[in-house]
Amino acid sequence: MVKKVMYYILTYDLTSPKRLPKLLKLCRKYLNWVQNSTFEGELNGSQIMELKAGIKGIIDKKEDSVFIYAIRTDTVVKKEILGIEKNEITFFV
Repeated sequence: MVKKVMYYILTYDLTSPKRLPKLLKLCRKYLNWVQNSTFEGELNGSQIMELKAGIKGIIDKKEDSVFIYAIRTDTVVKKEILGIEKNEITFFV
C-alpha cells in the first residue's frame, strides 16, 4: 500500500520563548527549516497527524498560532526567494 504524500508549509508564532525549543525540535524531525518560523517538506498522512498531535501538546492555544498549508505536490508551488536563502535544503541519499 502506497502512502499518500503531500507537501506542507508550516509557520508559527509563539508568545513564550520557553516553548520554542520544543517546537523547533519537533518541526525539524518532520520538515525542513527554511527561514525563521517557517518549515516545509513532504509528509504522509500518519506523519502529519503525529506532527499536529505534537504541536497541540506544546503550544498554548490561547496565545500561540501555527499555520499548516497543505499542497498536493511541490510541483504546483513556485517558490521565489528575494534576498538570501537562510537554509539551503539538501537531500542525502
